[in-house]
Amino acid sequence: MNIVLLRVGIDTGCGGIHGPLFRDGTFEFIPIPEDKFEEGEDRTYGNTQGRHGRKLIEYFPEHHKDTMRSCPIHADPEFDTFTYGDPTSLKARLRDLKNGDILAFYAGLKGFGFESEDALYLIGYFVVHKAGKVNQFGSAELRTLFGRNAHVRNGKRFEVDKYDLVLVKGDNEASCFFKKAVKISSEGQDRTGKRLKVLSPAMRRIFGDFNGKISIQRSPPRWVAPAFIEKATQFLKQQKGT
Repeated sequence: MNIVLLRVGIDTGCGGIHGPLFRDGTFEFIPIPEDKFEEGEDRTYGNTQGRHGRKLIEYFPEHHKDTMRSCPIHADPEFDTFTYGDPTSLKARLRDLKNGDILAFYAGLKGFGFESEDALYLIGYFVVHKAGKVNQFGSAELRTLFGRNAHVRNGKRFEVDKYDLVLVKGDNEASCFFKKAVKISSEGQDRTGKRLKVLSPAMRRIFGDFNGKISIQRSPPRWVAPAFIEKATQFLKQQKGT
């Protein structure tokens, strides 16, 4: 069995803000901007409502709203039918995920309406149903399993991405979009002393240290070592429904 941790969602480097974390521990997942295939995407920050009842644009600071209101979103992963896609080489190994493996997502969140410094939080996971490159799926299977995914839904993007696109489908019953975020980062430093988010000591006891690569600020997927699989699985599934 495999467990992979993957960072997703808007951040200050891609979109300009952190996602909102609320005082009760709940949160809103805000996707990154759709910056390459805007004509094929009709969902924007201004017309897309989050699960807390607000349009996503309301979480942006006032000086940012005018420029972001009509900006299309790249809604990936999506937690309605539990799909994720990526055509980049950094994510290519995700094609090897098997039925029953876990793809866990974390995102940068910051207090909204109260003081809480930005940190990295687990927001949900897929228990994998199927994964692979596009050419491993028939056209009917692509529509049925991945029709809601941004890379498939957007025809222009799909035509460009399809040769390298890796798709992951989560099991609808076993996968989970958390109600409350789970903090996994602490403050560290890189070799130059620059502030850096790393996997916290408490989380290292659950997920391991990825062979010493504890930076999770902007990292490739982190694969959990076999010795930590059982503990990490139990921890993740304990968050379901909380």
